[in-house]
Parts: sequence; C-alpha cells; structure tokens
Amino acid sequence: MKQLLKGNEAVAEAAIAAGCRCFFGYPITPQNEIPEYMSWRMKEVGGHFVQAESEVSAINMVYGAGGAGARAMTSSSSPGVSLKQEGISYIAGAEVPCVIVNMMRAGPGLGGIQPSQSDYFQATKGGGHGDYRMLVYAPSSVQEAADLTYKAFFRADYYRNPVMILGDGMLGQMMEPAQIPVAVDVNKLPKKSWAASGNNGGKQRVINSIFMNPDTLEAHNAHLTKKYEEMKKLDTMFEHYRTDDAEVVLVAYGIVARICKAAVDMLRDGGIKAGLFRPITLFPFPYGELAKLSDNGAETFVSVELSCGQLIEDVKLGLFDSKNRPQVGVFARVGGNVMKPEDVAEYIKAGRITQSWIK
Repeated sequence: MKQLLKGNEAVAEAAIAAGCRCFFGYPITPQNEIPEYMSWRMKEVGGHFVQAESEVSAINMVYGAGGAGARAMTSSSSPGVSLKQEGISYIAGAEVPCVIVNMMRAGPGLGGIQPSQSDYFQATKGGGHGDYRMLVYAPSSVQEAADLTYKAFFRADYYRNPVMILGDGMLGQMMEPAQIPVAVDVNKLPKKSWAASGNNGGKQRVINSIFMNPDTLEAHNAHLTKKYEEMKKLDTMFEHYRTDDAEVVLVAYGIVARICKAAVDMLRDGGIKAGLFRPITLFPFPYGELAKLSDNGAETFVSVELSCGQLIEDVKLGLFDSKNRPQVGVFARVGGNVMKPEDVAEYIKAGRITQSWIK
C-alpha cells in the first residue's frame, strides 16, 4: 500500500524494512526528518537510535555497529558528510558494510539549506583519503529513494563496503505516494562470519584498516579494487528517456533529471529531437552508454546540474571513446537555485552550447 511520504521519511522507513536496526546521526538541514523519524521508529522495531555529539562520532558509531555485524546507517547533509569523510575511508578500508545518506545542500562552506548537487565529486571520487570507492545511488523520486535505500543495505553486505544514497534538499522535503518494500525478517538475515560479535572462546576477529607492511597494504588495495571493478560489471544503473533518435541528449541525475524530462518533451513539441540520459548509479558511472548514444547519432550532449560543472567531467569521460566528437556543454544553477524546464529548453534552442556554467 502506498503512503504519502517525504523523501526523508521514505528513506528512513525503507532502511527499517531492509533490516537496519542501528542509526546514528546528528541534526543538519535539510535531512533532519531522517533522524527525527528514526528516533521513534527504531524503538518500535527493537532497534537502536543515538543522536551523537557530532558527525565524527556518528560515523564511528556506524563503524562499530557495522563491524559487529549490524545493519547500520547514518545520514547528514553536505558539511556534515565532510566531517564523516575520515570515518568513511576507515570503514571502506576495514570492509564494513553500512549505508550513508547525503541530502545535499548548497555550498561551499556553510552555504545554504536549499537543494544542490555540489557534493558530486565528494561522493563519486572518494571524498576521504586513500584509494576507496563506494556505490553511489542517485534517486529522482520518493519511490526510488525508498527502493534504492532498501537495495543499498543488501549491496553493502554483498560487497562489505559502504553505500551512499545521494539526494538533495528538494527530494528530501518533497512529498509523493510511495510503497515501502516488504520488510525482511532480521532474524533470518545471513550471519556474518567475519564480524566482531564476541568469539566466546573461538577464533579472534579483528576489524581494522591498518597494514604497516607496504606489500600487505598493496595486496589489500588490490583486493578492494577488484570489488570496485565488480561493481562496474554488476551494479551500473541508468535510464534512457526518448533517446532512440535523439540528436541532443541532456544528461542529469536526481531531481534535475525530472526537470529535464519535461524539457525534453517541450523540445520535442518544438521539433528538436531531444532525449535524456539519467545515471542512477553515479559510481559506477555508465560511461559506455554515453558513447553508444554518440555513435548512434547524437551530436550534442548537455550536462544539466546543480553544481559548477562537476557532472560534465564524467560526461566528457564517457564520450572520450566515441567514434564521433560531439559537442559537449553544461547548463547549471547553483547556490540553491533550481532551473525550470523552460530554462533548459531555451538554452538548447538558443544553440549557444558552452562548457562554462557562468552565463
């Protein structure tokens, strides 16, 4: 049965359905509904909620709970996620599964509480230190926020790796009908033989990420990299919208992709063969699909984003191996401003495609 939920509420409820029983967080707008919701729902399902004294404490609590075998989660918004970066790197290095939610706000610095996509580099390129990566899901609706959050816990366990849900203030605050996935029986989840859950006289289990011998650390990095390569083969997700004969392809994710769908329809009504390509996983990014679109006749690609030309860098990488050399541009609004479909359509109609977001 569908319920009318905010994006933040859908994320929280889907996490519980997926078996999350440990949540650690700290207040920051525009994700505050997630810890608020968890503060009472966790008690109802026999879980544990802690409002930590800081974001640094919260991510390290996730490290501890995840290392003990629990399905654990934290959430925050942009500067709060920055404070978690060291812990996220430690978690990835120690191969501890968990889910991290970032409902992005405008920056840099303290910035503003309006929606943004300016944490793209931080999320997809490894915002903390070291050679680590994590699956990054970018939902574009409340329903998808629920579905991808639910999926994230299973993929985190599969890879023994953190997974990020990358939303924004608009997605977190908007309300839509959504159906929460069927709840798992936490007692029937597979046991984690690696977890430090109390050995009771058995084999000692140590969860850490320190390797003082260079050869040992190099081998560990090679092991982690194999996981990331497997993610590229198994977990790349994307959506095409009216791209079969598109000559102009808009590339957008999250809430902006919804705006671009309306822009594509406007352009089509005006006789311009436009389409939308939406990456659902930002890591791994579906590079090969962009090259296919170029080889099939698309002549212009425009990255539409709420950041100062971050997404466009992956668009360019995706087109690098295409047989053709299409025109590539960016249309952006930043600082918490959000473009309208009419703005995107007018940019395409004007034909002044540029790689600078500054007009």
